[in-house]
Amino acid sequence: MTWHWVAEHEPRWDQDKAAALGDLPPTLFGLGHPEVGRPLGDAWWRVEDETGAAIGYGRLDDTWGDAEILIIAAPTVRRTGVGAFVLENLEREAAARQLNYVYNVVPTRHPAGEDVRGWLTHHGFAATEVGELRKRVAAGATPRAD
Repeated sequence: MTWHWVAEHEPRWDQDKAAALGDLPPTLFGLGHPEVGRPLGDAWWRVEDETGAAIGYGRLDDTWGDAEILIIAAPTVRRTGVGAFVLENLEREAAARQLNYVYNVVPTRHPAGEDVRGWLTHHGFAATEVGELRKRVAAGATPRAD
């Protein structure tokens, strides 16, 4: 499989993002009730497969030297490595911005919250006293050029 990491220069809510969330509501991730075409804040990238179809997304919200991340893998490609691909590239993007940590807060209402927390821990994240899962950004990493 060949996946491509594509920057969204003017990210907007669209049907592909909605489809990638599957049954998970956008409100679960602080996205509110977005309408198609609505601009999105933060930095967004999409993962495209060899046909150009969007199969995943990554979001980086950087403030004060750290960045909250959002990893989305479409239901049809979950457990295939797309999430790890998104995470790897988000870490590279954070390093290119000279950020210190990437972090995620798994919503308590997330139906697979324990699985997500376990996945993040498996990928090097550690829980903090305020409920975040944090990972130090590797210095010198650069985004992949696909």
